[in-house]
Amino acid sequence: MSQAVLTQIGGVPVLVLKEGTQRAFGKEAVRLNIMIARAIAEVMRTTLGPKGMDKMLIDSLGDITITNDGATILDEMDVQHPIAKLLVEIAKSQEEEAGDGTTTAVVLAGALLEEAEKLLEKNIHPTVIVSGYKKALDVAAEHLRKTAVPVNRSDVDTLKKIAMTSMGGKISETVKEYFADLAVKAVLQVAEERNGKWYVDLDNIQIVKKHGGSLLDTQLVYGIVVDKEVVHAAMPKRVVNAKIALLDAPLEVEKPEIDAEIRINDPTQMRAFLEEEEKILRGYVDKLRSLGVTALFTTKGIDDIAQYYLAKAGILAVRRVKRSDIEKLVRATGARLVTSIEDLTEADLGFAGLVEERRVGDEKMVFVEQCKNPRAVSILVRGGFERLVDEAERNLDDALSVVADVVEDPYILPAGGAAEIEVAKAVRAFATKVGGREQYAVEAFARALEAIPKALAENAGLDPIDILTELTHKHEQGDGWKYGLDVYQGKVVDMISLGLIEPLTVKLNALKVAVEAASMILRIDEIIAASKLEKEKEKEEKKEEKKEEFD
Repeated sequence: MSQAVLTQIGGVPVLVLKEGTQRAFGKEAVRLNIMIARAIAEVMRTTLGPKGMDKMLIDSLGDITITNDGATILDEMDVQHPIAKLLVEIAKSQEEEAGDGTTTAVVLAGALLEEAEKLLEKNIHPTVIVSGYKKALDVAAEHLRKTAVPVNRSDVDTLKKIAMTSMGGKISETVKEYFADLAVKAVLQVAEERNGKWYVDLDNIQIVKKHGGSLLDTQLVYGIVVDKEVVHAAMPKRVVNAKIALLDAPLEVEKPEIDAEIRINDPTQMRAFLEEEEKILRGYVDKLRSLGVTALFTTKGIDDIAQYYLAKAGILAVRRVKRSDIEKLVRATGARLVTSIEDLTEADLGFAGLVEERRVGDEKMVFVEQCKNPRAVSILVRGGFERLVDEAERNLDDALSVVADVVEDPYILPAGGAAEIEVAKAVRAFATKVGGREQYAVEAFARALEAIPKALAENAGLDPIDILTELTHKHEQGDGWKYGLDVYQGKVVDMISLGLIEPLTVKLNALKVAVEAASMILRIDEIIAASKLEKEKEKEEKKEEKKEEFD
């Protein structure tokens, strides 16, 4: 509704908002917000599960992304409405916290809002609904903790099953097992125990993409892959048992910070000047050689003369290495990053069993591998074409995230909607104790949870009502909490014995994020948007100013 908001003081009308301001309030605002959120959830719903469909996203430049990864879809969608942007932020929060479960979080948020809309029609206040949802969430989280199965962090088979579940339906079965194996090895290599707690920093796992070859050519490097080539043709391209120096300084004669002028009135003085520069660079290389350095990586440049002397000394050198790669090299090789070559000592050097320049696709890369217990590793992702490599990287990222989640918090839940049905059962039992209008909200929360198994069934071409009835019946029995929908067989089966499992962290976080999103949207009872006319006017004025400057 476009209007200038007026109020009256002593019979005199007072303009509160500018002409052209967009304003929606009361039930109209709430319904509009719910409609937008549900539209986004509906887009995501069809991608849920191993049988979920893919989306093709085309950006303003015409670049295409084909994926069913929730976080990527929301990131690539150019949404305009503020509520849609809010859901995108919530999905990013889930991705950062748990690394997976973004689709689940958004679908749940949509289902909670759909149920809330029915309650609003019964004149139940949004605050009551939010309060009921918060109470239901506490019960759900507590029940998930009770239901979760503890696992051993070093149980490689279980970790592989978790990784494979996260990649279900995204890549072929043969590759899925191979990728899961790589993900588990990489995470266990960089996992660290501090004060009795385990931590996994996924930044220590470098993912390098290069199209060409097949997905099975993807390899884990116990070290780092530097996307640069050796600087001089005469340098060795392969160094075994390398002593590595890492510099955050140039191998060049530094230019003075202030403008300096040198007056030369004799050619011999010019020669002496150049010889002195050469002598400084030779001194740097002699220092490196005396310490036994056989491989050198620097974030800055290397002078042509220095390159010649390094090649003569048999030192492999790589320049302008990214800061993030240098930091990973520090963790992988055990070297210290030095900011001045004069300060370099033998204690600062790192070790790698092999440093080698290799051709990968149409480019050359330097592999630093066979490090002693590296605290950073690399995965080189290969694939037939660029978009396949991009999707493989997204799948690998999900696998790494879920394995890291279980290493940090070693509890798992059955997949296939089993956890949601079990939690819905516990929430319904709790609803009878709540009483009053909040009871309706708690029951609505339980119904919203059933949206996940329903979507899994629909996406697999199964009857959601039949599946939901069978799931509910199974969960009423003693060990029914394990039962979920296996979309491949189209049956309700024991998920734990089938190896379809997911981390507790992902499910807990998805529930919390969904409730927070729904609560935030339900609390909004008025939308006031500034006049677009004003914004357009400002843009036009700026354009005119620029045009005048140019003229």
